[in-house]
Amino acid sequence: MSTDIKEVVKEKYGAAALRVTSGGSSCCGSAPRGGGCSDPITSNLYNEIQAGEVPEKALLASLGCGNPTALAELRPGEVVLDLGSGGGIDVLLSAKRVGPNGRAYGLDMTDEMLALARENQRKSGLQNVEFLKGEIENIPLPDNSVDVVISNCVINLSGDKDRVLREAFRVLKPGGRLAVADVVVRGEVPPEVRRDMELWAGCVAGALNDYDYVAKLARAGFDAIGIEPTRVSTEEDARQFLAGTDLDVDQVAPQVAGKVISAFIRAVKPAARGSHGPACCG
Repeated sequence: MSTDIKEVVKEKYGAAALRVTSGGSSCCGSAPRGGGCSDPITSNLYNEIQAGEVPEKALLASLGCGNPTALAELRPGEVVLDLGSGGGIDVLLSAKRVGPNGRAYGLDMTDEMLALARENQRKSGLQNVEFLKGEIENIPLPDNSVDVVISNCVINLSGDKDRVLREAFRVLKPGGRLAVADVVVRGEVPPEVRRDMELWAGCVAGALNDYDYVAKLARAGFDAIGIEPTRVSTEEDARQFLAGTDLDVDQVAPQVAGKVISAFIRAVKPAARGSHGPACCG
């Protein structure tokens, strides 16, 4: 992640954490019904049962674009890592899924979000959770140590996505799974959208084309790659996430409509071969 992009992201997400800590909403977060959050990418991602499983401030601090814990098919005893864990909602939900014999790690670079996540963990009473400070381009965990890597609308924020995916591949055990929610683009978006830093921090400008995402995952070593669209932006959605920028909304929104997609992205690290190689079982 370049220094400029990283600082913009840190500032935005740190400010969101402080708003939640002081009793407000992240306001691009997945606020409960009636909470007033209308962001077309991040709103209404968790059902009421899931919302009831975590402290309210974990829900209010959510800035994701999907619900990876609902789609990752987590199993008891697994080790899960959430890249860019924010206020901790997906880590806490994962910890419940993997149970006391499993473990859930959250990785975030923003001090304010880490403080909020640790407070949410304390309120939840969960013991199989650990929040780590660090960057997703340099994951502070050993090789082959994680069963599942999840992430919720964070990989697109990085300026070095190739490195993020290589790091995710490194820490996964052979046969481990990548199961992330992210924003992808289908087709071309105007270059001025790509250049806008506020949109980058808001998950749009840094989004990869879907075919680029697949290619980068393959280069990192992943197999069984799939992209499943979950939300496709309308022109009205585009107007909402372009509001507050310096762009000409009337001109740009029609060019973005239908191209910005929230998606669930799956991939698998190939299982290790036996010590005698594939010919042993001829």
